[in-house]
This record gives sequence, C-alpha cells and structure tokens, in this order.
Amino acid sequence: MSGYAGIRPLLFALDPERAHRLVLSAVATGLFAHLPRPADPRLGRRVLGLDFPNPLGLAAGFDKNGEATSALLSLGFGFVEVGTVTPRPQAGNPRPRLFRLDRDEAIINRLGFNNHGADRVHRRLARRRRGGLIGVNIGANRDSGDRITDYAAGVSRFADVADYLVINVSSPNTPGLRDLQERAALVTLLAAATMARDQAGKRTPLLLKIAPDLDDGALAAIAETALLADIDGMIVTNTTTGRDGVTEPKLAAEPGGLSGRPLFRRSTAMLAKLRRLTKGRLVLVGTGGIDSPASAFAKIAAGADLLELYTGLVFKGPGLPRAILNGLGGILDERGFSSIGEAVGCEAERLANT
Repeated sequence: MSGYAGIRPLLFALDPERAHRLVLSAVATGLFAHLPRPADPRLGRRVLGLDFPNPLGLAAGFDKNGEATSALLSLGFGFVEVGTVTPRPQAGNPRPRLFRLDRDEAIINRLGFNNHGADRVHRRLARRRRGGLIGVNIGANRDSGDRITDYAAGVSRFADVADYLVINVSSPNTPGLRDLQERAALVTLLAAATMARDQAGKRTPLLLKIAPDLDDGALAAIAETALLADIDGMIVTNTTTGRDGVTEPKLAAEPGGLSGRPLFRRSTAMLAKLRRLTKGRLVLVGTGGIDSPASAFAKIAAGADLLELYTGLVFKGPGLPRAILNGLGGILDERGFSSIGEAVGCEAERLANT
C-alpha cells in the first residue's frame, strides 16, 4: 500500500469520479498485476455451491460495467461483484454525486445506478476468457413502471454468465427503491426473481442486499421472508443514510449513501443479529467499513461467510486485499483456528446484543 500512498494525494486532488475512472482504467491495463497473491488454503471457503479461494470480494459499485473483472481478481480478491446493472442503460443522478470524506475514510454517493445496461454488460461478461468467480448485482431502472419485472429480467439475463446474482433493493439513491424491503413487496419480488432464475435453466445462487437503516422489527421480517423464499443468502449491508461518526459537517449534509469506516459498527451489529435470526441457514456476506485484517476478521466473527469491500480500496489502494488476506492468516494463528470457516460467527451472540 506504500506505493499507492505516494500517488493518492494526486488522485484525491481530482474530482472523485474522474479519479475512480483513472484507477479503474489503470487496473484494467494490468498495472497492478505484479502484486503477489496470497494462497493460504485455510482461507478457502465452500459456500453457495462454489469454491472461493478466499472470502474477500470486491463489492458492487467499483466495476459497475464489468470492464476490469480479471484484473481486479488479480489483486487477490476471491471474487468480484459487478453492477449495479439495470435492464436499460442509465446515466444516473446529476453531478456532483460522489464525495470523499478524507478524515473519516468514508464516501457519500448518490450515483443512482449509472451503468451501461444489461445487454452491453452481459456481452462483456460473456467474452471473459480467464477464470475467477463473478457476481452480478441487479437493479431496476429509475423510471421503470414495474420494478419487480426489471429485477426478474435482470436475473434471466445474467443467470448464464454470473456465478451468483444479487437483488439490490437497498440503495438510497433511487426514490422508493427501499420500499421493496417491506414484507409484502419483498415476498412478491423474491418469488418473481426465483422463478426467473429457475426458468433460466441454471440454479445460479441468488442473494438479497439489504440496507443498514432497518430497525430490529424490519430486520426480523426480512430474515423470515428470506428464509421462506428460495434464495441462498444476503449481503449485509448497503450504504446508510445516517451520518453517525462523520466529522465533516459540510460533506455530511450531502444527500446519498454513506460507506466506509463510519458504517462499520452499524453494519457489523446488523450482521450479527441476522446470523442469530437465520441460524446459519443463509450465506451471509459482510460488508461495510472493511479496511484492515482486524475489521475483516470482526465481520467473520460476527457471522459473515464471505466479505466485500469497496471504500477501503479507495483509501488504502490495490495492495489492501493482499494485506488483509495475509493478516487474516496471522489472526487465525493467534486465535487458534485451523480455518477461516471455523471462526464464522464465533462472536455473533455477543455482538448481536450490542
């Protein structure tokens, strides 16, 4: 990460979207492919019917259009999640719409599902020639008259090229989208999504991504609905509309979803609660504020079978996955675990009560 520290001030002097585009282009060219990739067999996970070389993935939002999946995997990630992808191309919300909170190592975004659209992203993923596990995060167009149909269409479109699919109803940047987390709407949505998946002829694992701003009653209702539906897991959590822990008041006033360090405690507590509610019957992917081996292990201990990060990569650079994976091996040694799977949920009960 030291090399990135040298160029970070130059990148951070740029508009955040332009800086992101430059970094993604640099990664796509293989600029960072020389970084050694840890290969600790103790970090391997067999979940969702898939063999993950390690539990650390790249969250949706970094590579929205699947332009650099192989290069991103070469950084050491065990998997990469593309998207969010909508049926039709979408420009997203007006700029500026992405804000770095340097002191807090956080980001506020109100991008609004900007992406190239399902057909173009599908063609790109279908042309992939290198291996590695890829998920596709699916959303609905902002102006859609039938969002549930949009999600079903996305599932149908990507079932053949994705190793897993994510139903994203938790972004705060599309008006009314989070209403689909309410029980009646969610039952209908998940039924449509699983039917579309089954009709596609391939049982691609299906996950639901939820918001961190749910109260305990709403979380329990979602857990019950997910357990009754034919889905495989949940991603915990998306960005928050809250501003707890933010120390930059001017930027905190910007509307949008907050990610990074200030989200860590909230999302980790929710992860532990969901682990208790689902009793290990769903695969849980922990995300929100992971930027070190300690924060990654804390998610595992709270109940995460897999992990995802994004904001940490912005602040720490392309060496972060390697640093986290090496550090996790050391934590396993310190804690006396023979594998990362043994550690899953080891502190969930305590954390669920905090």
